[in-house]
Amino acid sequence: MNDIRRTILWVIFGFSMVLLWDKWQIHNGNKATFFPTPPTQTASTPAVAASGAGAADVPVAAASATPGAAPQLPAGASVPPAAAIPRKRVTVSTDVLRLSFDSEGGSLVHGELLQYPEMEDKTKPFLLLDESASRVYVAQTGLIGNGAGGAFPTHKTPMAVVPGPRELQDGQNELTVRFESADMGGVKLVKTWTLKRGAYDVAVKHEVVNTGTAPVSPQLYLQLARDGNKPAGESSFYSTFTGPAVYTEAKKYHKVEFKDIENGKAEIDKSSSNGYVAMVQHYFATAWLLGDGVQRDNFVRKVDTNLYSVGMITPLGEIAPGQSKAVDARLFAGPQIETLLEKLAPGLELVKDYGWLTILAKPLYWLLDQLHKVIANWGWSIVALVFLLKIAFYWLNAKAYASMAKMKAINPRIMEMRERLKDKPQQMQQEMMRIYREEKVNPMGGCLPIMIQIPVFIALYWVLLSSVEMRNAPWIGWIKDLSSPDPFFILPLLMTLSSLLQTALNPAPPDPMQAKMMWLMPLMFSVMFFFFPAGLVLYWLTNNILSIAQQWIINTRMGVPPQFNLPKFR
Repeated sequence: MNDIRRTILWVIFGFSMVLLWDKWQIHNGNKATFFPTPPTQTASTPAVAASGAGAADVPVAAASATPGAAPQLPAGASVPPAAAIPRKRVTVSTDVLRLSFDSEGGSLVHGELLQYPEMEDKTKPFLLLDESASRVYVAQTGLIGNGAGGAFPTHKTPMAVVPGPRELQDGQNELTVRFESADMGGVKLVKTWTLKRGAYDVAVKHEVVNTGTAPVSPQLYLQLARDGNKPAGESSFYSTFTGPAVYTEAKKYHKVEFKDIENGKAEIDKSSSNGYVAMVQHYFATAWLLGDGVQRDNFVRKVDTNLYSVGMITPLGEIAPGQSKAVDARLFAGPQIETLLEKLAPGLELVKDYGWLTILAKPLYWLLDQLHKVIANWGWSIVALVFLLKIAFYWLNAKAYASMAKMKAINPRIMEMRERLKDKPQQMQQEMMRIYREEKVNPMGGCLPIMIQIPVFIALYWVLLSSVEMRNAPWIGWIKDLSSPDPFFILPLLMTLSSLLQTALNPAPPDPMQAKMMWLMPLMFSVMFFFFPAGLVLYWLTNNILSIAQQWIINTRMGVPPQFNLPKFR
């Protein structure tokens, strides 16, 4: 039974690590390491069936993933002469954002987060949105439908830029950029982007004016288009999900893999009057937000080779000649700060994805955030949080360690009995059970307390992995960034030593092969921690140190002095 108990513990730990590793690989679009899935063939055709009503009518993205490819226009679209409306880029800045818009369609084609530096070159702000030969990630809007004179304005329509300030000045709280299309299909589209101080959500007002002589019924589309590449500079050792997501109150938060869009297997809530559509990556996200009660059709689709979009379409109803109608929307483009996202829209905080452990992870993040408000250092806040969790689980751990201490006390008798009866397995098992009954030892007594805690500590693991607050956050001395690996490998080495010390304090398994595995397993798993973010390693190291201290105290109180069971490899 002692062997079974220890084997179960190692299987639980090992399988948990394997699942975490594979989850990273799969969410990052890589092949699973341990549970591979059949390879999918990348289609080379520029369009596939879209998932969502009306999505096929949305014009293709402004840029192709293939450099030099000619952009496509919707059928019947008329383009004013270039001389009449010259194409140009307009760059505006606030205290937290620097955005560039293309006058073709008034689309957002470049976005920098000024408060978040790049990981590789910290002198540059983090680039979230971009449109270049190597990368495509843009936000676009336009109209679907046709009037008497042809197609309505889309994100491919040249638009005039209304002059105005381009940088937020001291004492100023908002900045606007206004684009106006020419008359197309009897409709004029006026698009106004409004940026506010300290805000990552940008208001976008669409005014549709019927300039013709007949009623029109256009639909407004809002979409995010990006390539399926892994975010630049992100390590495969700790990357998370990258791709579209759709949220509605009916079906809640739903991620969509690029490969599912590629294969036409994407399933989303296609129609709703609430929610949002988003593009998610590690630490950051973009999302289109419409007001609750506004009917919309959600869609995801493949636009071109390695280019995908997620969006929504909302009907404007009939607009009489000479009349206009406005639709207000918001575009969020920023960091996944949970407290910030909760204030913007219901369910938006779910872009910071904890998976099935959300119910545990959210209160853990809240507690971590409260500790940081007092301590003002994320590294020490992690240490304090692990310490509080150890206090919360003290009695559970005490039972587990007490059981292990009893096992360690009778281990010499077990070892002697196994040696004496090694040729009589049935008698050996009976004798072992007799010893357990006499000593009132439950060989499984240490399993249940530890199993109860596993989901909590895995949830904390994902909290630390997903929290943008760790990015470029210093701890002490050489640890300048808790989201990056320890540059000198000091924390991983200490964690490895602490894991080996824990193994040495535990009772040695009677089986020599299991005894060797008890020492090899910590070494094998410790290798991965050399590539993990320092914040995660700090969490495991703190947990190990506190576990060792509690185990040492309990062993001493029970009259089982700490002994180091060193390995015997022969």
